[in-house]
Amino acid sequence: MNFEFFNPTRLNFGAGKLAELGKVTSQYGSKALLVTGGNSVKSNGTFDKAVASLKEAGVDYAECSGVEPNPRITSVRKGAEIARKNDCDVVIGLGGGSVMDAAKVIAAAFYYDGDPWDMIFHGQQDVYVPTKALPIITVPTLAATGSEMNMGAVISNTESKQKSPIQNENLYPAVALVDPELTLTVPKNHTAYGVCDLITHVTEGYFNGIDGTPIQDRFAEGVILTAMEYGPKAVEDGSDLEARTQIQWASIVALNGWVQAGVNFLAPVHMIEHTLSAYHDIPHAAGLSAINPSWMRFAAKARPSKFVQFANRIFGIEAKDENDLDCAFEGIKRFETFLKKINCPTSLSELGIGDDLLSTYAEDTLHIIHDENGNLPGRPPMTREDIVDVLKSAI
Repeated sequence: MNFEFFNPTRLNFGAGKLAELGKVTSQYGSKALLVTGGNSVKSNGTFDKAVASLKEAGVDYAECSGVEPNPRITSVRKGAEIARKNDCDVVIGLGGGSVMDAAKVIAAAFYYDGDPWDMIFHGQQDVYVPTKALPIITVPTLAATGSEMNMGAVISNTESKQKSPIQNENLYPAVALVDPELTLTVPKNHTAYGVCDLITHVTEGYFNGIDGTPIQDRFAEGVILTAMEYGPKAVEDGSDLEARTQIQWASIVALNGWVQAGVNFLAPVHMIEHTLSAYHDIPHAAGLSAINPSWMRFAAKARPSKFVQFANRIFGIEAKDENDLDCAFEGIKRFETFLKKINCPTSLSELGIGDDLLSTYAEDTLHIIHDENGNLPGRPPMTREDIVDVLKSAI
């Protein structure tokens, strides 16, 4: 291991924390751009509570609403323009991962005269690297992406059919104001998708990282076990605040850098899914759920020992030895059964995706990210044919 860890985001966590939004925001600005998604935050009263807290603290606001589930670059452009016209000096992302991702990129785009798509890495030769951004406050209303406490965002371009990431230290939120009560009204399906999303965040590093990271392995396993214990409870009874709280915390830990520190984090399942949702606009975590078991079966053949460890520590399956492929496959099977139990899709056909564009998906994924040999980074690296085979088995 040889690494540097940095995360400057202040986390303010607990039921009822939304009431502190105005006080927190006033430390960073006096005119906020309030970024939201659809109508859910308004219909359930969250928006009004947020605005009341801002007004009480003397913070004015302009609104950028309608951010899509797979946030589009058009929304980023619109948000940056609204922020400039209204002289905003702080950005608040009030919503799920898509809203928070858009808010982050809007905060950086505020200072950029060019097209914000320039700063999203999508295979271009020259990537604009943001040097500053407006202060960002994140207020998640869904336990899933962990975007509230990291420096990443993923943005879609419907014109080019691309969905791509940005990683930049200027995108770290100043404060993550996390109130699990805001997730009580999330529907069953999106609650389940969030559980799948947070688990996939840790399995990506767990299975694709370097050897010799026992503490990180235990971190990852703890997150997975917690999600598997409390996730079904949150799906079954959305009003279970304890379950909601534990899932919210798990989603943050899953991608704020702690679990991945030193593992050389790679995310082939995410990169493949980004291409699929760029074409089909499916819920991100639903795509992950459909792809991940098939990818796991592919990767287990190349590196069975880590999948044996997963099967043993997560499901208590005994192995003949560390390379017991039958044990590894049984662990994957039980994981897939868990996903089905919480009604997450485990095949692409459930999402209406067939096999007519598999080669295109593979080529587009490799266009955005590839190693020196032209393969998708991961353990093992994936050729174009490997990606097609995994997708075909996921149909």
